[in-house]
Amino acid sequence: MAAGLLQSSIKSLPLVYRGKVRDSYAVGDDKLLIVTTDRLSAFDVVMNQPIPDKGRVLNAMSNFWFDKLASVVPNHLTGIAPESVVAADEVEQVRGRAVVATKLRPLPVEAVVRGYLIGSGWKDYQRCGSVCGIALPAGLRMAEKLPQPIFTPATKAELGTHDENIPFARMQQIVGAALAEEIQLISLKLYQTAADYAATRGILIADTKFEFGLDSRGTLRLMDEVLTADSSRFWPAGEYRVGISPPSFDKQFVRDWLELQPWNKAPPPPDLPADVIDRTAAKYREALRRLTGRDLD
Repeated sequence: MAAGLLQSSIKSLPLVYRGKVRDSYAVGDDKLLIVTTDRLSAFDVVMNQPIPDKGRVLNAMSNFWFDKLASVVPNHLTGIAPESVVAADEVEQVRGRAVVATKLRPLPVEAVVRGYLIGSGWKDYQRCGSVCGIALPAGLRMAEKLPQPIFTPATKAELGTHDENIPFARMQQIVGAALAEEIQLISLKLYQTAADYAATRGILIADTKFEFGLDSRGTLRLMDEVLTADSSRFWPAGEYRVGISPPSFDKQFVRDWLELQPWNKAPPPPDLPADVIDRTAAKYREALRRLTGRDLD
C-alpha cells in the first residue's frame, strides 16, 4: 500500500488555506485547486499518520455525488482538469485527489441533516427530548429512524475546535431568513435523494452535513465535499439494529481505538498503529465500492 499524502506541496500556485483534510490553492482570482490529502482528523485533532488513498476515495465519492445531485442544486465544480493547472512535477500530487472549483463566498454554517437518532443528536435527545430545539416523540431508542429527516444546522468551528449545534432561528439571524429557508429545503432534498439511492446499494445514511457558498452572482452552490465517509455516517443496512450503534464505513474505527488510549483529545495525538491505519483505509475503500460500484483504479 502507498505511504499516503499527509500534506501537499504545490509550489506553482499560491497556497490559500490548509484545513483538516484539504489544501486549497488559488487558480487566478476566481478559482481554487482543492487537494484532498490523506490526513485524518478525529475529535477535531489531525492524526500524525495519513490513511493511504483516503483522499482519492473522498474525492471520488464527492465527484460521484456532485454529479448525481446536480439537478437539485448547482455545485462548485468547473470541470477543469487539476493536472492542467499545476507544474509537470506536481501532477502526481493532484491526480485523482483534486478538483478545480469556482471560488465562492462560503456561508458560516453547516447544513446538517439527520435521518436517524445517533451521535450528538442522541445525546441531546436523552437530555431534553429534542435535537437542536426540534421536539421528537418520546421513547425513541439509539439509532432509531426518525419519523422524518430533520435539519439541524451548526456553526463552523475554527480549526481545532468543535462545531456547535444551533437552532434554526439562530441560522436565520446569521445568513438571513430567506437564505436559511432555501438551504434547509435544498439540504433535506439532497439528503432524501441520496438516502433513496444509497438504500438500493444496501447502505443507510444516518446523517450528513452539507456546505454551501455564494458565487459572484449570488447563486447558492454546494461546495467542499458531499456525502463522503468523512461528512456522513454510512451504515450497512444488513447490520442495522435499533438500540445499538451500528458499524460504519468511516473513521469510527479510529475513534474507537483512540477512546481506549490514555489521551485527553488535545494535540499531539497518539500514533496510530499499522493495523488501525490499514483497516481504516479498507473501510473507506469499501464505502466507495458499496456506494458507487467502482474501485479507485
